[in-house]
Amino acid sequence: MIRFMLMAIALALAVPTMAAEPQRGVTDTDIVIGTYTDLSGVTAMWGVNNSNSWRMVFDQVNAAGGINGRKIKYVVEDNQYQIPRSVQAANKLINRDGVFIMVANAGTPMNNAVMPEQLAKGVANIFPLTSARSMYEPLNHLKFGLGSSYYDQVRAGLKFFVEKRGKKHVCTMAQDTDFGRDITDGVKDQLKAENMTLAGETLHKPTDTDFSASVARMRDAGCDFIVLGTIVRDAVQIISAVRKIGWNVDMMGQAASYDEAVATAPGGTTNGFYSMTPMLFVTEGDTSPAVKAFDAAYSKKFDKSPNFAAQIGYTGAEVVVQALKNAGKDLTPDSFVAGLESIKNYHDIFGSPTISFSQTKHQGSNESFLCVVKDGHWQPAEAEPLGY
Repeated sequence: MIRFMLMAIALALAVPTMAAEPQRGVTDTDIVIGTYTDLSGVTAMWGVNNSNSWRMVFDQVNAAGGINGRKIKYVVEDNQYQIPRSVQAANKLINRDGVFIMVANAGTPMNNAVMPEQLAKGVANIFPLTSARSMYEPLNHLKFGLGSSYYDQVRAGLKFFVEKRGKKHVCTMAQDTDFGRDITDGVKDQLKAENMTLAGETLHKPTDTDFSASVARMRDAGCDFIVLGTIVRDAVQIISAVRKIGWNVDMMGQAASYDEAVATAPGGTTNGFYSMTPMLFVTEGDTSPAVKAFDAAYSKKFDKSPNFAAQIGYTGAEVVVQALKNAGKDLTPDSFVAGLESIKNYHDIFGSPTISFSQTKHQGSNESFLCVVKDGHWQPAEAEPLGY
């Protein structure tokens, strides 16, 4: 019996152990992170500045020695805000570059088209550059949103204007896209909660430029408040069309229209226009040393001042870096997700609502600020963030 046991042990020792499967996008020295975003299309002002901040944070981390002995390799592809190019870019990032995670992917319809295959391959979708609910709903182990959704933003803003400003005839003018429908859904759901109905609605293509007929329809509907499901160019064009006919109606957008290009539209056209935003845009004039340092570092690295999209990128990158640190040396998708879910009450340098995650909550925050354009600049209309 003893001889048999010794032989069994010897045989066991002689059998080579199976090598562990290599972890996608992770080596002893590197972590590969990818992004597809708009670098040359209609929303390039968002994609370029946002990805710049991610790169800046990762470069700073690498210069300080990396995370748990690994440097971050950041690969960015241009999707030109188009679905086919997004699919092509994602295929390259996943199958050729072998990314560990994808961050800040741009566009609601683009993310919705890419995510099923991406998640099936075990590649997490982290803090995409869109505030659509589908970025974190339904709950999925591998997808996370950073701040309030468009849906959250318009519900909170509409609740304020109905209950505090007495608006009674609410209308929507939105893009006929996943992005626009998310906003319209938020308006209709909040109106239902207020025992109200939608007074008027128009839909348009992202490429449309003439809104005179649509605006006339909204005026004929008796709207006293219009929620815009627009980005930058179409927001300015609709506001201009409203001002052109001398119609003094309050209008409110959301994070996609909370942009300096909207605030600085020629002739003060957009003065008085409201937007909801998950974080406030701050500049080098802010008294915070951390914000001044961010602005100086960004301006030096990219030879221009950061915009709002750059701020979002900076906060998102800082949170991801913390999650990677929390994950420890044994970096896997599960350890990264656990590292992200362990972040509680995170405060960024811009004074945003606190960010927290858990196993059942993959949206960092659902609160947002109401801002208004005054003299060509965005200013807070209310001091505290709003919810619904």
